[in-house]
Amino acid sequence: MTLNVDGISIPDSQLARDVTAFVRDTASPLLFHHSSRVFYFGALAGKQRGLKVDRELLYCGCMFHDMGLTHQHSSACERFEVDGANAARDFLESRGIGQREIDLVWTSIALHTTPGIPQHMDPVIALVTAGVEMDVLGLTYQEYSAADRDAVVKAHPRGGNFKEDIIQAFYDGIKHKPETTFGNVKADVIADKDPHFCPGNFCSVIRQSAWPANA
Repeated sequence: MTLNVDGISIPDSQLARDVTAFVRDTASPLLFHHSSRVFYFGALAGKQRGLKVDRELLYCGCMFHDMGLTHQHSSACERFEVDGANAARDFLESRGIGQREIDLVWTSIALHTTPGIPQHMDPVIALVTAGVEMDVLGLTYQEYSAADRDAVVKAHPRGGNFKEDIIQAFYDGIKHKPETTFGNVKADVIADKDPHFCPGNFCSVIRQSAWPANA
């Protein structure tokens, strides 16, 4: 039975079923359940914000957003976000999905680790990032009811040590191409000119997030 959380459920379509099967067969249980939670939290955020979103495309973006961390879809030199976006593009093209829809899903995945931009774009793009920021960083933790959080986590468990496990999964997926971490020129420029500048740390935010240690 499909989980329904405050009116949010996985789309009942052949495409969504194919996405579920593909990701379940390709990604680790850690990434599969994480991606599933990202969909629910992203769709719930859309409902809270009054956004009209194509939930089928949102589901595709959420479920493929970390596919670039899997060895099957990890390239030698592209950012893992681009690898995931390309995997989603190939999957959707093989099922005859239109170019506009493919471009939305591609962009939602490519930008999901680039804060400050997705929220100004199409709801599919904005809500993939919203779901990621909630599940990984807990940035909007208090904006979800305890009942909704508990229902999502019960259906798609975080495991006993999700915070450290997801950091390890990121490392394992990108350690062979450290050059792809280059890109946020703003932090580099400020650090170059301001000896007191202390940039934010992604891993610290995860570890200090509002999510309980065992949830």
